[in-house]
Amino acid sequence: MAHPTQLGFQDAASPVMEELLHFHDHALMIVFLISTLVLYIIIAMVSTKLTNKYILDSQEIEIVWTILPAVILVLIALPSLRILYLMDEINDPHLTIKAMGHQWYWSYEYTDYENLGFDSYMVPTQDLAPGQFRLLETDHRMVVPMESPVRVLVSAEDVLHSWAVPSLGVKMDAVPGRLNQTAFIASRPGVFYGQCSEICGANHSFMPIVVEAVPLEHFENWSSLMLEDA
Repeated sequence: MAHPTQLGFQDAASPVMEELLHFHDHALMIVFLISTLVLYIIIAMVSTKLTNKYILDSQEIEIVWTILPAVILVLIALPSLRILYLMDEINDPHLTIKAMGHQWYWSYEYTDYENLGFDSYMVPTQDLAPGQFRLLETDHRMVVPMESPVRVLVSAEDVLHSWAVPSLGVKMDAVPGRLNQTAFIASRPGVFYGQCSEICGANHSFMPIVVEAVPLEHFENWSSLMLEDA
């Protein structure tokens, strides 16, 4: 959950998001080192009146500043490609959920069950209970078992939407007539918030996403109650 004045990412709630945080720190450290070196060179060149003849014409320096950036790009590209492949890897999901974007709400269908699905609308400000978050709480949460691979099939009914939950490291476009898929593993129990991340009309800001990760036993009890109500 994001909080005011927060500068970094939200706390990771899935293995993929942990990898993304580590890669962010890795890339940021490289950027800091490059920025420090460039700043030092600029200050040195501006503040001194001396001229080094070996800098004006030096094959060795040209070789270094050609090869060094290539090495740095490789050090960034290799872990980036690794994470990209990890994010696309979907092996034997324990649960499949279809998320459909509408103007302006989400509907969820648990395809492993015969008749388990519901619409998820934002709770109006005047109906919020104490402790609930304005513009983020929904009347029906997407409940998933923790520590289980969950596949999410994402599509849209009308216009472009985007199903995104930052804590889980998930963001997938919902395109009408097309079925995209993504996957995540909730590594701990909790309630994780997201929002539609594609401009989709007047009420784009009012179709939040709430994922609740619970132990498997609690998920089975919840699914049984939902099936009974259906």
